[in-house]
Amino acid sequence: MAVDGSYTNGTVLKKLPPRTTLIGRVRKDAKFSHPPSVQPHRGRPKSYGDPAPTPEQLRQDEKVPWQSVRVWASGKFHDCEYKTLAPIQWRKAGSELPLRLIVIRPLAYRLSAQSRLLYRQPAYLICTDPDLEVQTLIQDYFWRWDIEVNHRDEKQLIGVGQAQVRSDLSVELVPAFAVASYSLLLLASALTHGFAANQPSSPPPKWRSNAVATQVRLSTGQILTDLRKQPLRGSGPPPNFDHFEDRLARHLKCSKSLLTRQDAIAYAMS
Repeated sequence: MAVDGSYTNGTVLKKLPPRTTLIGRVRKDAKFSHPPSVQPHRGRPKSYGDPAPTPEQLRQDEKVPWQSVRVWASGKFHDCEYKTLAPIQWRKAGSELPLRLIVIRPLAYRLSAQSRLLYRQPAYLICTDPDLEVQTLIQDYFWRWDIEVNHRDEKQLIGVGQAQVRSDLSVELVPAFAVASYSLLLLASALTHGFAANQPSSPPPKWRSNAVATQVRLSTGQILTDLRKQPLRGSGPPPNFDHFEDRLARHLKCSKSLLTRQDAIAYAMS
């Protein structure tokens, strides 16, 4: 389970379900500890050992070499450099949960061929399974971006959370129904066009031709466009509801009174 920093806290880490591994981001100044190496002969046994370096200290430590691993992201492979430290302990997670710390080196990029070299922010991760393969750990975290795309599609295109309902039952059922509809949409597209389909049935606009030609899968917007253009089987043209139009003449203003001013005053005073 790959999460961001808002879910990497003691409440989540201390209540993980069985057979669940969490990979999450942490602050660069998070305080960790080594497991206790020697226990005292008297008194209470130690739960935590000597302080371990913070993620930022591990990144700047020249004694720890950078290692490289190849991961898949954004339609191509990337050589990702990292440093790791395991096992460590975090007081927020408790002394009984060993962790692995991963520091991912900032990736370099250029806005254009002539621009200067820029760097992204480093990533600091922890994993609740110190024995998990590092390549699998980092690859699973890179795939976490699909969750953000999922949230955007469900909120902006499907309308999850936009229904104005009041009853407790509707508040629970309406978002669940919208998410289920989104799942059925993706499954129907995969069964119709194939799981490896990456080109829409409808021709894209010219300003999107280059992006569509290099995309690795169909977007939710493209799937919805294909769905709207497919007529229902056995149905004729869309119905015309002109017969519902009300053609009765409606008088927007009241008719003028035939009484004179004096007659109206005398009627009101009578």
